Amino acid sequence: MTISKLLLLGVAFIAAYTASQKPADILSLVGAAFSLAASTLFPALVLGVFWKRANHQGAIGGMLVGFGVCLYYMAHASIAFGGGPAYQWFHIAPISAAVFGVPAGVVTLALLSWLTPAPGRLRASLVEHIRAPEDADADL
Repeated sequence: MTISKLLLLGVAFIAAYTASQKPADILSLVGAAFSLAASTLFPALVLGVFWKRANHQGAIGGMLVGFGVCLYYMAHASIAFGGGPAYQWFHIAPISAAVFGVPAGVVTLALLSWLTPAPGRLRASLVEHIRAPEDADADL
């Protein structure tokens, strides 16, 4: 718990320093953050709940590849890093890099999940419970 609080404090200091440097307008920073978050988390969240074959190795691999592809495209196509419109793929702005990161994460998650052992019965039952809780009507 202490480590997580210290890491959160470190991230807050990095964010405050970055904001004080005024690297770009707030809209592009928010768009970049959402692209990175979508590329990293969306494949694991969606396939983890709706595909029973998804496993730990696939989720970690999909998150890393999605984040990496998104970050690479942002840096490659951004004017701040020497890129620009000539370096954009299909004329897609760097703020929309999730267009490339999400599919890369989904494909990686699927491939790694197929190449590694399937999740056990306990995890499969947890996913089934998340998808359709048995006593959901009883609580109402």
